[in-house]
Amino acid sequence: MRYVPVDTPKPISKIGLGTWQFGSKEWGYGPEYEQRAAQIVRRALDLGVTLFDTAEVYGFGRSERILGAALGDDRPKAVVASKVLPVLPIAPVVQQRAVASAARLGVHHIDLYQVHQANPVVGDHTTMRGMRALQDVGLVGEVGVSNYSLRRWQFAEIALGRRVLSNQVRYSLVDRGPESDLLPYAERTGRIVMAYSPLAQGFLSGRYDAANPPAGAVRRANPYFLPENLERGAALIGTLREVADAHDATPSQIALAYLLRHPNVVAIPGASSVEQMERNAAAAEIDLTDGEYDALLTAARRFQPVTGLAALPRLLRARTTR
Repeated sequence: MRYVPVDTPKPISKIGLGTWQFGSKEWGYGPEYEQRAAQIVRRALDLGVTLFDTAEVYGFGRSERILGAALGDDRPKAVVASKVLPVLPIAPVVQQRAVASAARLGVHHIDLYQVHQANPVVGDHTTMRGMRALQDVGLVGEVGVSNYSLRRWQFAEIALGRRVLSNQVRYSLVDRGPESDLLPYAERTGRIVMAYSPLAQGFLSGRYDAANPPAGAVRRANPYFLPENLERGAALIGTLREVADAHDATPSQIALAYLLRHPNVVAIPGASSVEQMERNAAAAEIDLTDGEYDALLTAARRFQPVTGLAALPRLLRARTTR
């Protein structure tokens, strides 16, 4: 495992474990999954993974409980990250929710506590006042944000009066917006960009095509899985497979390696099995050549999916015809 080159009390692994699926029915959660989740977490620790990301809204607190129980006595070794739902994120509410998250996780200290989304009405000055108080009493270590623009990330840091260590954003080979501003800022200032959906919810895995679309409510709502977009993405998947063959790897591992080539990027893919966790962790060891990186970037730029308002009628049609 490799670790991000940022000064933190505990090393932060370049591959973390995202736990949105822990306890969430939309990901097919069932009674037997709790045991499997514990096995995934234990294997992740064995592989040198230190970063475990959850949120109070994942499974309405169930994800935090499952993660905390799975970490068990190894909680002090892990970088436990959670997120506060930004509904009325004024200082007292942020403090109360942090206490509740810590209780569900079974910890006395949340290593990284993040604002899940920028609130359009409540300013960061009051949210960060609550975060600062949590840091002062030792309940929270580092503060992070999620889905913040660069400007609001910088303002949040001014409001906190300390570093806002990370910004968790959607970032993958097909969602490269953070490369224009967030990544240069993170590298320049010693901050971290945390990539969620680094495989575009499995679009980059090569498992799906127009004749074999995914099942499940989450992916059915993702425009990347429209038959037209699956067809348009075939060339990109082909390039991923070519690079993967050169490394005896999978397309998913190469898609992760693309992100991890940037020193201040951490990826937090989910895992539905121990084997998937092992493959994700192994991606941290893949070194892409300049030529391979450029080939992937070129293929990604050529991929022009149907998204936004234009995708809505197609999504409705696709859902009603399955």
